[in-house]
Amino acid sequence: MGSGGTRFSSALGPLRVSSSPRPRGSGSPAGPPGPARAGTSTRRTPPVRDVAPSAEELDRARRRAERAEQEAQRDAAIVELQQLWQRMTNVHLQNFPPARPPVVAGPPELGPEWARAEAEAFHLRGIGMFARSERTAGRERAERDAPVYLVDQRSRLRSAHEQLMSEADEWWRALTGNDEETVCEAVNAAFSDNPAAGCAVGVEGSVMSVVMRQQDLDSLPTQAPGLTPAGRPTLKDLNKRERTERWLTVMGSNVIATLKEGFATAPGITAVNLAVLTRMPETRRLGVVAYGRWTRRAVESVSGHGADDALRFLDIGEDVLCSVRRTAAGNISSTVRPLDTRGLPGLQELLDHAEDDPDPGASTLAHLDIGLRDRPSYGDTEPPSDPYWIMPFAQWREGIVASPTAPTVVMQRQVPVSLVPGQTLTLPEEAWQGLLIAFAFAGADADLTLFLTDGDGRVGGDEDFVFYNQPSAAAGAARLLGRHTEGPDTVESATVHLAALPAGVRRVAVAVNMNVESDHTCAALTHASLRMECGTGATWAFQPPSDPDVRAMVVAELYRHSRDGLPVWKMRAIGQGWAEGLDGLARAHGVDVQ
Repeated sequence: MGSGGTRFSSALGPLRVSSSPRPRGSGSPAGPPGPARAGTSTRRTPPVRDVAPSAEELDRARRRAERAEQEAQRDAAIVELQQLWQRMTNVHLQNFPPARPPVVAGPPELGPEWARAEAEAFHLRGIGMFARSERTAGRERAERDAPVYLVDQRSRLRSAHEQLMSEADEWWRALTGNDEETVCEAVNAAFSDNPAAGCAVGVEGSVMSVVMRQQDLDSLPTQAPGLTPAGRPTLKDLNKRERTERWLTVMGSNVIATLKEGFATAPGITAVNLAVLTRMPETRRLGVVAYGRWTRRAVESVSGHGADDALRFLDIGEDVLCSVRRTAAGNISSTVRPLDTRGLPGLQELLDHAEDDPDPGASTLAHLDIGLRDRPSYGDTEPPSDPYWIMPFAQWREGIVASPTAPTVVMQRQVPVSLVPGQTLTLPEEAWQGLLIAFAFAGADADLTLFLTDGDGRVGGDEDFVFYNQPSAAAGAARLLGRHTEGPDTVESATVHLAALPAGVRRVAVAVNMNVESDHTCAALTHASLRMECGTGATWAFQPPSDPDVRAMVVAELYRHSRDGLPVWKMRAIGQGWAEGLDGLARAHGVDVQ
């Protein structure tokens, strides 16, 4: 006993009983342990409010939301303006690859299997499956005609290739020899996508004359990103001098880029006389605001690193005149006035014939920047012909032989069988000898492509990819035939000889992709339809989905199969695509896209 506690020991073992004193201020006697009880707090709990927020609170919340929205709009505008100014003042940092002698691609390879399939498709057309003697005779005629047809087409393609190489050599000699028409045509084609349109107007010796249409001062943004005195991002209004300085920087960037691209495109040119036109802010009439001569050596010596280097165009040229000058204090002048061109007869003549408000479609200096960027449209006319066009067997035979034992059969086109996504069907044997594929569309520009793949959907090599830069594969067994118009629609065609495909080709993916130079998706296509037709006139049609999320899709697929132990070819309608366009489509099929 002692110190307010009791302890007991039996002295017989480890048993101990202990009773400790109650903690001071515990408020309850000590006792055996029991279940835990929730603690009791002595803090006051405020009553629950069930009243609506006051008008002042609602007004403060509304103002906070408005400020947040305004700040978000401001931040978006700052980013947009930053990107815009960067694009406009950094054009001169581009590098343009120098022109090289043109390389003429060889003609497509044509093989015996292709020629035999072409001949059989002709000689068996219109002969029933059970007319065995007639079909045997037709195959015998095809065996006789195919080698002659193959030799003739190979010879014709070889001659076309030699002609193209001769024309390419002649063009390269004209370009490097500074032939005026050749140089101006090549340079203007290169200038066609420039933000400030340039136009080569003449060549004298090794000096080229160029006119550049600069963006008007009044069209530039009136604001620029800045900072408040507290260092917060903001949009500040540009004064007249600041806008003029930025406009001059934009002009210098475009001048240097135009000179670099001109020299890169025309290897024989050693100097460029360049004049810059723009619309005067006060009079709204065209005038010359810069003029000078720049040599190839001087331009190639410029190594720009940022927007400030764009103004070096004033220092590296010869006899450079510019309407924007520096004041005695070193500041950029705030006025833009036209240069006196009375001592430059050629420029004065151009200005005299320029129209401020031309008629629609007129080609003038006032709209030079618009006219040069327009892409040629073929409209109802045919696009440039394919130099490696292969003469159809029927047309070749009519010009070479006339046999009364093989009458011409007029094929009656049947009503197309419409397919739905996922539907499959077995192709008749006649389709093996020749399957015509036609993709009709309107509304936007698209291309037809083919992939010859293995069972896993992968090409054996890039040569199994049939597209506009490689229109033939498998020794002619699959090839593009070109485009034509049918009323308001454009139709691109291809042909596939399934019987002539190598054994390793297990599938043929028939795909379409939007023009790689546009931002359109498949939703921009109207009246899009894929049609497949064989020699008997049997036709199948499928309308691919108008998907706004993809820029390329596999519309249908041809694939090998077996039925009752015999090989067959089947067709499946698909209509699934890739948002990445042609690049994503090609990579998905194993093509090495650079």
